[in-house]
This record gives sequence, structure tokens and C-alpha cells, in this order.
Amino acid sequence: MDKREHIMNAAIELFAEKGFEGSSIRDIAASADVNIAMINYYFGSKEKLFEALVNAKAAKTRIFLDEIANDKTISSFEKLEKIIELYVERIFGGRLFHRVIHQEMMLGRREPLQQIIVNLLYPNAQIIRDIIEAGIRKGEFKKVDPELTVASLIGTINHVVQSKKFCNLFLNKEEGYEPYDDPKFRKRVVDHLEKLLHNHLVK
Repeated sequence: MDKREHIMNAAIELFAEKGFEGSSIRDIAASADVNIAMINYYFGSKEKLFEALVNAKAAKTRIFLDEIANDKTISSFEKLEKIIELYVERIFGGRLFHRVIHQEMMLGRREPLQQIIVNLLYPNAQIIRDIIEAGIRKGEFKKVDPELTVASLIGTINHVVQSKKFCNLFLNKEEGYEPYDDPKFRKRVVDHLEKLLHNHLVK
């Protein structure tokens, strides 16, 4: 792992713990065990560091989404199945980052930062929407609301990762249980979303 990525990973943990506002460049430097000058060299500011974080995560996901969307050997619903698996894996695996994103979007204290998040994440949601719209045009899917279908898919996964305490209470699990690392629970979420979308979309 290079220094830039190491700093971003340290920042994610700190933002998740203290929030964006509560984390200073000095805190990030201490957490990453680097000097402030190095953070300024790579990113220039805390805002630019945050933007780099979101961009890196969104860009990586977009590569996978483009690959799925351009696969002409599978149906529209099979593409969505792959996307469900991708999103469960990436959001569960990067849950700290997604909690930070959710906090920033909900609080809405920093409009420029919020706009950066929207601009970087929207193209990914657009790819999923385009797949749904293509399925409708081909007659594979019912005439549903594509945008709200995307919101239902991503929103369900995000809701599950927002609070481990709530998740464990809801699942009747002990405090020490880590649902997001449990392959059985991941499969349960994937299976549920696939059935939900199948009933919602497929004629």
C-alpha cells in the first residue's frame, strides 16, 4: 500500500469515529503516522482529501459496473444480480466509508462537500438506472420507476450498515456478532434483494 492510500484509509477511520468536522489534518496525520506536510503534498486540504476518498471508491465501483453493463451475454436481470452482489460486497466491506458518506449527506452542513459526493456517486447510480430502463424497453421488465428502484436497492444495503447495534438487535444476535463479515448474512441480504427485485421487475 502506498502512502497516499495509507493516508486515505486512516482518514476514513477517523471520519467514521469523529466525523468530518471533528477530524483535523493534525489528527489525520497522527492517525496515519505521517507529517502534516505529506498530507498537504498529496491532497492540499482536508476537503480535497475527502474528495479523493470518494472519487477513488466511486471510480473503482464504476469499473465493475461498466463491465457488467457492457456484458452482452447476460440478461438485464442477471446484470442486476451481479450488481447486487457487488454492492453488498463493497458497502459491507467499506462500511466505515459509507457511514461517513451517509453522515455528510444527512447533516448537509457543507454544501460544496455534499455536491462533490453527489457528482461522484451519481454516475454509478445512472448505470444501474440505464440497465433497468433497457430491460423495460426490451420487454424483460415491467414499467416501473427506475430511479426509485435504484434508491430501493442501494438504500436497503445502506440502511443495514448504518448501525451494527440495530442490526444485531433486529437479528436477535449477541453484541459481539459482526453481521457484515458473516458470509451467511451477506448471502441473506443478496438473496433477499434478488427476490425483491425479481418480483418488482420481472414480468
